[in-house]
Amino acid sequence: MTRIGLSSSSVYPESTAHAFTYAASLGYDAVEVMVGIDALSQQTSAIKQLSEHHGVPVCAVHAPCLLFTQRVWGTEPWGKLERSAAMASEVGAEVVVVHPPFRWQRDYALGFVEGIAALENSTGIRFAVENMYPWRATKKRGAEMYLPGWDPSAEPYANATIDLSHAAIAQSDVVEMAERLGDRLRHVHLTDGTGSAKDEHLVPGRGEMGAARFLEHIAGSGFDGDIVVEINTRKCGSREEREADLRESLEFARAHFAVPAGGD
Repeated sequence: MTRIGLSSSSVYPESTAHAFTYAASLGYDAVEVMVGIDALSQQTSAIKQLSEHHGVPVCAVHAPCLLFTQRVWGTEPWGKLERSAAMASEVGAEVVVVHPPFRWQRDYALGFVEGIAALENSTGIRFAVENMYPWRATKKRGAEMYLPGWDPSAEPYANATIDLSHAAIAQSDVVEMAERLGDRLRHVHLTDGTGSAKDEHLVPGRGEMGAARFLEHIAGSGFDGDIVVEINTRKCGSREEREADLRESLEFARAHFAVPAGGD
């Protein structure tokens, strides 16, 4: 059964511990742990304790592959993925979310597709490669910053993640991307965007990505992975405002992840 999870990044600058508190109080089904600069997010024992204390399972571990987490768990990228898989296994998660390599990580990128497949075989964990986007200063011009590319549907990955905010920057149709991926779509980051050059991570429904249509499409297509709310609440002026955005996102997901009227 598809779960609606909460990414711990959605509560930043509050901690991973706060993410579990919000998830439990609002009724989320699970938490995705973003391994980052929050020390708690790097400690498997702490994540297990938080999960058990709140009665909220961990559905995925997001490997530390962002620009600002380049030194978390060392600087060797394959080592980061191995540690992410180990954490996932110990906390009961079946998925590790990973970004494609940056262009300057040439050695890592050279064997990335084959290396991901090998890790899946050796660990039993699904590595769901996430869609990214061209980096652009304007709405029309962009530079390819990822290798082998930012669109996982163009590569033979066994598992992939669709992030609606990233798709907004790339001006990608997320329904078409989901169709290209078919049953390789394993994980969703539910959010939104307006198509600007910024990675906005809006509350779903507040942007222009057709998040409701996307959820209805994947529900009708038999998607059985997890849907994780990954929004930006940094501008919220209070805990109450952040909680309201998280509640709205959860309600949106539950309202629209359903087979459309007249569907099979």
